[in-house]
Amino acid sequence: MGKISGLFGVKGWLKVFSYTETKENILHYSPWLLSKNGAQQTVRVTDSAVHGKLLIVLLDGINDRETAATLVGSDIFIAPEQLPKPQPGEYYWSDLVGLTVETDSGIDLGLVAGLMETGANDVLIVRGERDRAIPFLQGRNILKIDFETGKITVDWDPDF
Repeated sequence: MGKISGLFGVKGWLKVFSYTETKENILHYSPWLLSKNGAQQTVRVTDSAVHGKLLIVLLDGINDRETAATLVGSDIFIAPEQLPKPQPGEYYWSDLVGLTVETDSGIDLGLVAGLMETGANDVLIVRGERDRAIPFLQGRNILKIDFETGKITVDWDPDF
């Protein structure tokens, strides 16, 4: 969802870089799961604000700059149950990760490792005998997403 990017003031406030669209949406979720250097902790957001171009938060139990500094660099996650349920035909990118990708002629290309935004369109990252980046254009390259079988069918040249 985001990252703790820095300190704000001396009373434990933290700057947040948000990956949500719009960036302020991250402030609607609590608790957060923070992850840093393999360690994880759950924290509750007690206050938040948009301060110019910055998002700032105050976390429960963090009352001073020194304690807050230990959290800088933490990745912010939330539990999947905190997200609204997608409408029929909609899904989250995380729902696609791990699905098998095969061509419309049945050739296995590998598993979805992730997706990325490129500006023009999203791209499906597939890891198999080699990595592939397939434009995520539904009805064009992406023919079918079937969660029951765990498979995405694509119109894609396996040699590409």
